[in-house]
Amino acid sequence: MYASFSQTPQVQPRRKPSKGTASGSGARYTVGLAPNLAHQVESYAKANDSSMSKAIAALVRIGLEGQERRKREFFKKLRSNLASADPSQEDELVDEFRSLILGH
Repeated sequence: MYASFSQTPQVQPRRKPSKGTASGSGARYTVGLAPNLAHQVESYAKANDSSMSKAIAALVRIGLEGQERRKREFFKKLRSNLASADPSQEDELVDEFRSLILGH
């Protein structure tokens, strides 16, 4: 038999973890990883003596921090270039940085 599906997805709320768990109040997600990426995460987890969940959480945090750092460096460089640039070249610099960001 086929299962019937409703128009709106049904989301089952997760039980709150008990006070004795290490996960605390953090959100839980299920993710699918490509085989080679899963292998890299397993290697990272093994090297850091942690679980896959903790390894994924650490890698996401590291990635987000790196992205934020690159963004700050980018805008610092942009402000520096705009401040030292000839005002007639300002639009050209803005367009150049815009193309770097958007890839156009």
